[in-house]
Amino acid sequence: MPKIKTSELTGAALDWAVAKCEGVKLKYGLTDDERYSTDWSQGGPIIEREFISLDYDKDWVYDPSNVDPDDEPDNGDRWIAWPLGDETKSQYGPTPLIAAMRCYTASKLGDEVEVPKGLLA
Repeated sequence: MPKIKTSELTGAALDWAVAKCEGVKLKYGLTDDERYSTDWSQGGPIIEREFISLDYDKDWVYDPSNVDPDDEPDNGDRWIAWPLGDETKSQYGPTPLIAAMRCYTASKLGDEVEVPKGLLA
């Protein structure tokens, strides 16, 4: 299985990683029931249980003269999530659920995750 940065997980790959954190037994892929990163009824309870804080970074401005585009691309990730009391483990995402599920995955599995190749977009 290829490794991917947790900060780059999206779609089925992110939902698969969250399911892994939740202890859901999955072999090669997801069922249509796992939608943690798009369904508040699934991701919301994790946010509440894990005390994940969310905020919208309205002041974030992409400035290529100040950052390396490879390290901090302008990918629309304006939502930020972090575990209660530890902003050093924050994760960004284009939606609050994606940011929170990346945060949860990073806190459980680390900065890189092995994901089945078929789930990568």
